Amino acid sequence: MTKPQDQTVAERMRASFDRLTRAERQLANAMLANYPVLGLDSITAVAQGSGVSTPTVVRMAKKLGFAGFPEMQAALRSELEATISNPIARRGRWAHAPDGHMLNRFAAQVMENLGQTLRQLPTDTFDAVVSLLGDEKRRVHIVGGRITRSLADYLFTHLQVIRSGATLIAPNANTWPHYVLDMKEGDVLVAFDVRRYEQELLRLAEMARARGVVVVLFTDQWGSPLAKQATHSFHSRIEAPSAWDSSAVTLFIVEAVIAAVQDAGWEETSTRVKMLEELIDQTKMFRKFV
Repeated sequence: MTKPQDQTVAERMRASFDRLTRAERQLANAMLANYPVLGLDSITAVAQGSGVSTPTVVRMAKKLGFAGFPEMQAALRSELEATISNPIARRGRWAHAPDGHMLNRFAAQVMENLGQTLRQLPTDTFDAVVSLLGDEKRRVHIVGGRITRSLADYLFTHLQVIRSGATLIAPNANTWPHYVLDMKEGDVLVAFDVRRYEQELLRLAEMARARGVVVVLFTDQWGSPLAKQATHSFHSRIEAPSAWDSSAVTLFIVEAVIAAVQDAGWEETSTRVKMLEELIDQTKMFRKFV
């Protein structure tokens, strides 16, 4: 079971939401909507910005497992520092990790990341995203960032087989207005954005949302600013004993989504797969052993 000290403030709020009072829920929603910026202000400003009293801020901080508001704010500052850290700083965090083969150390961290992520991933969010991506009436537009571009490509490659109407948005941001031009109300934009969050992706999501597009976000445990534009967000644990973050858990969720979308529309998908295989045979792309 995940210990409170291993969770971000946002994760603690989401995990504790059901036992918060009405005023505390109002505070939590306000902080999550402007995360982590609102929580970094003075306690008076946080209370006023959320429409609650300062004692409510203190009570919620304690319910989340902090000694008080200053300790919660210190945790938020630490998170903010983590989200903007560069590869050298990330590598430094693991420089004095326990001895052991890298394979074992890396595997242990990835498994811990997976467990923590799954414990905090609502199945109704997963099911809602699967329903959106399986709806052929909606076009699906997929985009990734500098590192997450490969994840976007992976999701697109499979969705393109499963259903029609999937588009992979090119990596050069100067062409993105051309893609937005073809987005219709009710379409879906799937975006991948992890620390250090990319301004161009946020602007793309804002433009898409303004056109009535449903935004689905794959992000990290801290949460991209793009989350403000997203209807559904997947928060994956990404830290690993490396200068770079791990995409293993995010890829796990992506593959689970692919499997669920495929399963939900298997009758049509199987027809598309058969047609695709016939086309591939015509190209003689793969070697035949018989």
